[in-house]
Amino acid sequence: MSHRRRPSAPKVLTEFARYLRTETVGGMVLLGAAALALVLANSPLSDFYTGVRDTVIGPHLLHLDLTVGEWAKDGLLAIFFFVAGLELKRELVLGELSDFKSALLPVIAAVGGMVVPALVALSVAWGDPRAEAVWAVPVATDIAFALGVLALTGSGMPSSARVFLLSLAVVDDLGAILLIAILFTSSFNLVAAGVAAVLLAGYWYLQRRRVTSAWLYVPLAVAVWVAVHSSGVHATVAGVALALLTRVRKDPYEKEAPALRLEHRLQPWSAAVAVPVFALFAAGVPVGADALGKLTSDRLVLAVLAGLVVGKFVGITGAALLAVRLKVAALPADLGKRDLAAVAMLGGVGFTVSLLIAELSLSGADAELAKAGVLIASMVASLVAAALLIGRGRAHRRNAAGDRPPGPP
Repeated sequence: MSHRRRPSAPKVLTEFARYLRTETVGGMVLLGAAALALVLANSPLSDFYTGVRDTVIGPHLLHLDLTVGEWAKDGLLAIFFFVAGLELKRELVLGELSDFKSALLPVIAAVGGMVVPALVALSVAWGDPRAEAVWAVPVATDIAFALGVLALTGSGMPSSARVFLLSLAVVDDLGAILLIAILFTSSFNLVAAGVAAVLLAGYWYLQRRRVTSAWLYVPLAVAVWVAVHSSGVHATVAGVALALLTRVRKDPYEKEAPALRLEHRLQPWSAAVAVPVFALFAAGVPVGADALGKLTSDRLVLAVLAGLVVGKFVGITGAALLAVRLKVAALPADLGKRDLAAVAMLGGVGFTVSLLIAELSLSGADAELAKAGVLIASMVASLVAAALLIGRGRAHRRNAAGDRPPGPP
């Protein structure tokens, strides 16, 4: 009697990791975590939910006595930004962004996608005492969520659309983190910042010397994170800095470069743990009858909605097309202007970093209202972008089949 062999545990884990690497799955897991957070925050389990989120864990030494929510925000998001930074560096060194004009396009688009939403939010909230705090909320784009929507609905889009969105979102979020460092850093520890710089130099030296031992790199990366966190700068900067110092070109004797190897190993952890856990503790906004009424009348919420849904689209599209028209930057050969507009709509998916800025810039009921505005704006931007991407994907498929062109570029 023959028996079918069961796959070994390592094989199962390998397949599970491969499954988690797909952005479609990552977007679905993130969406599920956000939905669960909203359910828990508006159910009889709300006290349990907030109790877990606000539980303090860690030693007081080096200010590491953080709540569970803060560990998710400062610690787990650093992993996410490390993975995103690795992919961005590979594109800058080896990929489509290695050409200067191609690399400049998403940078210019990201700047437009930060300045215009801030101005839109500020103009909507003008005269309200909270205007000076709310303008920063819509400046960020959520990388994971935006890429997840693109993966789910943009299967017919050219590959350059994904590269443009990734680069745009990383630059966008780096700018947002810079804003956090400048505006919301209550104290700056120069000694800790110096220690972080020395440790980062040590990481760069080990990379240059082709050292591969995880026994050195893991403690060093943790030490960099602790030093950056202790300096007063937002700890996610540590993840980006480490990624940009990681080697992306492989040597002849190597199967793959360190950046690609780390990305493959950490991406499933980022998709299945880091981002969903952050969403679970950040998106839990109580939405009662009073809150629902304010969502359509409170200028704070309207500023966030207008900044993300309108400001992002206008800023990204306008800045990119202006740069192309002035011949400062160039569109990828397979990416038309309508494709650019569809991808630009995904810029309104603020979510992760927008929720983070809302928590830092506002407090109490105002913070909850701003977070609710971020969630609604992100949902609206996702739905509109999905419709545009599906339409452009169909046009590209018709063009590939030789039926008719996808329309004016």
